[in-house]
Amino acid sequence: MMSSDEAFADTYRIHHAAVCRYVARRLGSAPDNEVHDIASEVFATAWRRRAVVPPEPLPWLYGVARRVLANERRAAERRRRLVDRLFTQAPDLVAGAVDADRPVILDALDRLSPADREVLALAAWEALGPADIAVVLRCSRSAASMRLHRARVRLREAMSELDPPPRTAVHHDLTPESIP
Repeated sequence: MMSSDEAFADTYRIHHAAVCRYVARRLGSAPDNEVHDIASEVFATAWRRRAVVPPEPLPWLYGVARRVLANERRAAERRRRLVDRLFTQAPDLVAGAVDADRPVILDALDRLSPADREVLALAAWEALGPADIAVVLRCSRSAASMRLHRARVRLREAMSELDPPPRTAVHHDLTPESIP
């Protein structure tokens, strides 16, 4: 009799390529690493639930892949809403960084610490004010306000590093009198 570890290894070996193809077809032109990340999540779920994987696992694996993809879409939508809310709440932070895909602000958010991203997400995604953020973070209202302020400043700095404002040329009006 085969152990559950061996059975899982066989399931992986036999069905990994099919799961990758399933995911790739649904993601369209996504990079291979994204396809493999999602397939990895599918098989991680299969490993955790290996006691309930049916004898013919491929349809079950497709169902898991479908749910993982749905979770990924929801996460992407949450990220998009966060960016939109940041644009709405703090347009001065993102002035000049407006792009169809808004990569500057996303790259800037990636540069922030998890704590800064969390406080910005609480303000933008959850529409919480400093008092409610304080409850979530288990700190005082003034500490929450300060954390939010500092996170916004760091976001502004990260954005300016990624997309510095254009330099304005200094123009000198040349007149016959100004030429030595």
